Amino acid sequence: MSAVVSTEVPASPTGAPAASPTSASAIAAEAVRAHLRQSPVALFGNLVGMLLVGLIFAPVAERWRLVVWFVPVVVLWLLRLAHWLWYGRRANMSDETIVAQRTPLAWLSVAQGAMWGVASWVFWGEGGVFQKTALILMVVTYTFGAVQVVGTQRRLFLVFVGVVFVPGIVRVALDTATPNHLELAGLMLLLFAATLLMARTYRGALADAIELRRHSEQLAAQLQVEKAQAEAARREAEAASRAKTQFFAAASHDLRQPLHAMGLFAEALRQRAHDPEVAKLVNSINESVDALEGLFGELLDITRIDTGGVDVNPQPVRLRELFARLRLHFEPAAFEKGLALHFRGEQHVAHADPVLLERVLRNLVSNAIRYTEDGGVLVSARRRGGKLLLQVWDSGIGIAPASLPRIFDEFYQVNSHRPLEPHHRKGLGLGLAIVKRLAALMGTPLSVRSRPGHGTVFTLEVPEGRAPRALDAQMPRAATPIGLTLDGRLFVVVEDEAAVRDGLVVLLQAWGARVVAFDTVDAVRAWCAGPAAERPDVLLVDYRLPGGTTGLEALALLRARFAGAPLPAIVITGSSLGGHEDEATTHDFHLLIKPVLPNKLRAMIAFKLGVRGSAGG
Repeated sequence: MSAVVSTEVPASPTGAPAASPTSASAIAAEAVRAHLRQSPVALFGNLVGMLLVGLIFAPVAERWRLVVWFVPVVVLWLLRLAHWLWYGRRANMSDETIVAQRTPLAWLSVAQGAMWGVASWVFWGEGGVFQKTALILMVVTYTFGAVQVVGTQRRLFLVFVGVVFVPGIVRVALDTATPNHLELAGLMLLLFAATLLMARTYRGALADAIELRRHSEQLAAQLQVEKAQAEAARREAEAASRAKTQFFAAASHDLRQPLHAMGLFAEALRQRAHDPEVAKLVNSINESVDALEGLFGELLDITRIDTGGVDVNPQPVRLRELFARLRLHFEPAAFEKGLALHFRGEQHVAHADPVLLERVLRNLVSNAIRYTEDGGVLVSARRRGGKLLLQVWDSGIGIAPASLPRIFDEFYQVNSHRPLEPHHRKGLGLGLAIVKRLAALMGTPLSVRSRPGHGTVFTLEVPEGRAPRALDAQMPRAATPIGLTLDGRLFVVVEDEAAVRDGLVVLLQAWGARVVAFDTVDAVRAWCAGPAAERPDVLLVDYRLPGGTTGLEALALLRARFAGAPLPAIVITGSSLGGHEDEATTHDFHLLIKPVLPNKLRAMIAFKLGVRGSAGG
């Protein structure tokens, strides 16, 4: 059997709102598609019905009755089959084309229904009680089965049920030879009413289901659009963040160059002028350069963390080597303030990202030295419950209890029990915020305890690691060379910025060194090829050089020219984006970030040469 679905949208018995014209057309198309998808089942049901009629009535009915009924029924069945096969070859039709199929489906449905109504007249009375009962059951079953197919259209279903049921009801009511014929006709009339009620309920439920499905599809499509928009917005935001980071890094690099040169020229001026006032001014300049360097580093670090530009790669970290680097970096600052800087527990091995762990400890030690006037700073490591407690103690001004909850906030500077000195207020208040975020990235708990007037201790809890089998590298401790004298040692300087190059030359010469300076890799190559090339004691090389070259190429040329004993190398860069740590290990150099204060440069040179500075200055 088959049916048609019009664009009429019935009111939902569940109280769903009436569909819009657009949704009504969509519902009609969906209903027609459902009808067409059920065609194989409908064709099979009609075929079974025809076979049952033949089996039941062929032995008892006159031949002309069978011919009158079977010929049109078979023709209609074949037309229905042809229509379904035609649809199967055009399964991707539009809604408008699908809805246009309602007319042939309506004619087929009514015609097939009418033939079952004709069967009530043609075969009623042929045979006995069994044949009459079977005929009524087939008509009722056929009508009930049609509810799912043609019940979606109220008017069509009324016509369909009328042509199926009414002839049978009338035929039974007029058959006075059948006992209780009126009661039987009344029962068929009740079944007729029940069929209409079933169709009404099914029609409303189907309309709701189709509307909900359409609504879900619209929501899914809208979600896909919004998801695509969100993804595009996310990519734009990431691109903007990367652009911001790259812009700031480039600006930071360009700004560090003149600052670096300023510090070098200022120190050279202090070496040549013996006026205490000049020395005081130079110290102020160097403090300002140091403060600006801290600002650049803090801003770039917080930008990289916020934009997801920091990767975490945990591995065994020898604290002996880490503490040696911290000592080398901070001993000049501690010595300058008359503070003791001690390290304990350097025999332990932590399991953490070495770069991030060192950055955290650098910020904490720098903070401790800044806020400590008397006493000292202690960096310690000790075991506790399978973990390592890395702690930075200081005997500084402490942190007021009211300030403790906010010390890790951006742009917040701690308040102690007394007003801060001007040098305590350097920076943007991002150092501890960076520490907190890096600790969170590594998954290492961070805590703080403080007593105003007595000091502060920061505790970082990291997993304990296992030392590699290779022997620990012993890094010699270099004393702070406050009055370093280089005694005619030869330095090769490779720097493309004229102001920075001149500043390095003047400063190194003020310390007693001989200097050969170049601005490009090609100039280094030409010098190495000449007869006047003399083996240098230290190489001072800028990382970024003209023409897309780097200082590593200059290092390779110089080390190839003076093969044999290693050449100590210091690479200076204005970029603090990181990524040079592996290169430093591979190419055997130490890295300094511009602007490099003269005391840091002196300490690094002394370490590379393995000498101690005199007490002069």
